[in-house]
Amino acid sequence: MTCAVSGLLKDQVALITGAGRGMGRAHAQLLAAQGAQVIVHDVFEERVQETVALLEPLGVSTMAAVVDIADITAMTAMVKDAEARFGKIDILVNNAGISADRAGIAEIDESMYDRMFDIHVKGAFFVTRAVAPGMVARKHGSIINISSIWGQVGHHFGSTYCAAKAAMLGFTKAWAKEFAPHGVTVNAIAPGGVTSPMAIEKDGLAAVQERMKAVPMGRWAEPEEIAHAVLYFASPHSRFVTGQVINLSGGQTIVGI
Repeated sequence: MTCAVSGLLKDQVALITGAGRGMGRAHAQLLAAQGAQVIVHDVFEERVQETVALLEPLGVSTMAAVVDIADITAMTAMVKDAEARFGKIDILVNNAGISADRAGIAEIDESMYDRMFDIHVKGAFFVTRAVAPGMVARKHGSIINISSIWGQVGHHFGSTYCAAKAAMLGFTKAWAKEFAPHGVTVNAIAPGGVTSPMAIEKDGLAAVQERMKAVPMGRWAEPEEIAHAVLYFASPHSRFVTGQVINLSGGQTIVGI
């Protein structure tokens, strides 16, 4: 038995890339809690199924999509399958990503470079290209790009990560202008540190806690805090907001810090 679906996003359909855990899972849970039907995408099947299971008690329809974000043909086919099943996609959250390589330019080889841009940049570009025509035709849609503060201020490690996240900000501005006449908004969220499994696995809890000391608020964001910004951009409350970037960094980008 399922409960009646209501909320800000009732009758909306959301595609969230990289929704198998961490921020992507938090986005999926919050949007579903607000009534959205959710296409749960990730490259790892077990993680997708775990997220889908968490959404089931919310009484919304879901679709599991286990696809490599860098496989353009497969991602395009997945979007077509989702549109055939749900009739539309109203919300796209370009969330899929990998963590920064802790390496200087001399250590970053071609395979590392390609992987970073394939997942963050190429993946986001082509899934948006697949979803956008339906939004344009319906004169309605929200595209939300998950960037990073490091795409704005840079970092001394992982220049490819900084560049890839900066590219997502460029997409945001350009697509906002391209799609505004068609009623489609495009915005970005630039988190600082987030206490996601990916971050802790990459550097270890002790290193994460040490980095938190650089944040004026003394901590990193929880994934759910990023999800609330996603909800704002996905909701009717932001229909006149486009081309904008919200920094969620606990004050880490304040000049002089």
